[in-house]
Amino acid sequence: MSELDPQIPTELDAQIPTAFDPFAEANAEDSGAGTKEYVHVRVQQRNGRKSLTTVQGLKKEYSYNKILKDLKKEFCCNGTVVQAPELGQVIQLQGDQRKNVSTFLVQAGIVKKENIKIHGF
Repeated sequence: MSELDPQIPTELDAQIPTAFDPFAEANAEDSGAGTKEYVHVRVQQRNGRKSLTTVQGLKKEYSYNKILKDLKKEFCCNGTVVQAPELGQVIQLQGDQRKNVSTFLVQAGIVKKENIKIHGF
C-alpha cells in the first residue's frame, strides 16, 4: 500500500491556509440568470481594530460620488469610490458602517430593504 488514499486528508492538507475572498458568495450568486440585483454591504478587517465597509451593486445610473458625499457627512467618516475591474464601482467607508449604510439606502429610496444583503462577522 504505497499509494495514499486521496479521500483521507493528510497532515500537509491541514496546514495549507486558504485565502478568504469576501466577494466569493456575491460572484457565485451573480452567475445565475434572472436573479435579483442585490446591493452587498460588507465589512473587511484591516489592521487591529480598524475596519472598512464596502458597498457594491448599486445601479449605474446613480451618482456614486453624491451618495458617498452624503454617507460621509451623515456618519462622520471618510470614504472613497474605487473602480474595480470585475465589480465595477465600489464605495468604501472607514469603520463598520453596515447597519448605518443599509438604513440610509432604504430611507433615501435608493434600494428596497429586501434587496440589501449584509455580509461579515
